[in-house]
Amino acid sequence: MRRGPNMRRQGFTIVELLTVMSVIAILIGL
Repeated sequence: MRRGPNMRRQGFTIVELLTVMSVIAILIGL
């Protein structure tokens, strides 16, 4: 069974959004 190429769903969940925001915040902090 092969999953989707990148996104499992068409939209982002709250957890995924928070994760992306955290990564971006850390990158900006550096």
